[in-house]
Amino acid sequence: MRYINKEEIAKAIRSGKGINVEEILGEFKDMLKELYQSATEVELTDHLGYDKNSKSNNSNYRNGYNNKTLKSKYGEIDVSIPRDRDGSFEPKLIKKRQTLIEGTEDLILSLYTKGMSVRDIRHHLDDLYGYELSEQTISNITEAIIDKA
Repeated sequence: MRYINKEEIAKAIRSGKGINVEEILGEFKDMLKELYQSATEVELTDHLGYDKNSKSNNSNYRNGYNNKTLKSKYGEIDVSIPRDRDGSFEPKLIKKRQTLIEGTEDLILSLYTKGMSVRDIRHHLDDLYGYELSEQTISNITEAIIDKA
């Protein structure tokens, strides 16, 4: 069941059907997954210069997917990022080896500036969002952001 808009949520409430926040969050994460996967497919099409299932003289072609788990402030999102045969495709939306979605760093920095220790931030992320980052990763993020500031 998709609770994407206010009308559907209101209709479900009026009918007496229980609304589960986890279901709504799950639907939102599914939408994010579709968005990331579709966007990277378009990026690969632009990179290769031809649409999927089209004939081309290009020696480089689609070559399956890399599965990746992205960590976001909404929890973990499993996505499949397309790849090309010669490995020259560099996605812009979700870069190679990137596992944190934009905004997660802001959340970590916000917690850090409010006086939370790295260990507390790690436990907080695990409790609220269901994923664990190492203390070293959190330290690296805060150092990189503070250096930029």
